[in-house]
Amino acid sequence: MSNYLSLDPMELPVPKRHGLLLAAVAPRPIAFVSSVDKEGKVNLSPFSFFNVFSSNPPIMVFSPARSGRDGSEKHTHINVKEVPEVVINIVNYPMVEQMSLASTAYEKGVNEFVKAGFTEIASDVVKPPRVAEAPAAFECKVEQIIELGHEGSSGNLVICRVLRMHYREEYLDENKKVDTEKIDLVGRMGGAWYNRAKGKSLFQVAKPGRDRGIGIDQLPESIRNSEILSGNDLGRLGGISSLPTHEQLVAISQESNVKGLVEDVSLSEQQKALHRLAKTYIEVGEVEKALQILMLRA
Repeated sequence: MSNYLSLDPMELPVPKRHGLLLAAVAPRPIAFVSSVDKEGKVNLSPFSFFNVFSSNPPIMVFSPARSGRDGSEKHTHINVKEVPEVVINIVNYPMVEQMSLASTAYEKGVNEFVKAGFTEIASDVVKPPRVAEAPAAFECKVEQIIELGHEGSSGNLVICRVLRMHYREEYLDENKKVDTEKIDLVGRMGGAWYNRAKGKSLFQVAKPGRDRGIGIDQLPESIRNSEILSGNDLGRLGGISSLPTHEQLVAISQESNVKGLVEDVSLSEQQKALHRLAKTYIEVGEVEKALQILMLRA
């Protein structure tokens, strides 16, 4: 059993609390928010306190926290109270360094589109412009602002209703759906760290089917406590809708690569050999066959 460091967040200095929260709750998507003030001056700033919270109605929420140094409001926070409209632009890897530059605390009224070298595109239904380089952008009406405090680092939830959605076609597949590998998104980690959703960092996990899985609790103890199978392996096994039949076990026991593992060795060695073989089948998606192999000496 692991040891744990348990902390009361309110007993920690705010910077340490901030760092611990953000390092563990990650990766976080980035809302690259364009806004305007009452004079029409444009602001562009990234926020990683952000996500989609509803698709019906289409709602996104981001939070421009107050300055940790002096408790002052971010320019975006001020702007949305004056003009309750934003564009939430999505950040991918080809623009991440420019996005970081736009996070600089420039004076109010400075246009970060210009400073960071981005291209403005006029929006369809809101006043703030879109970022032309962004792979996707969402024109939004600000429906509500919930201020969580007035001290340094206090968040301000900006609840936005999506009015228009824009996607660059080069990041869509032939069915006009977002191509996860092409779009090359980035996420915010703790400190100066980011992550990139590309290549080997992408993987798929099958959703449970309509037929309910048996659950890990229904697997024999020798499988649940395996020294070879991981928690992810057990999760996939628990998603199978039923245990193997007697006929399936007889059939699998006659396969040559299985038969040779259960002869002239102790039960514990048989189990380990079968668990290693089953794991190879799990890794290539043949989970039902893996469970049949495991059940031979369960």
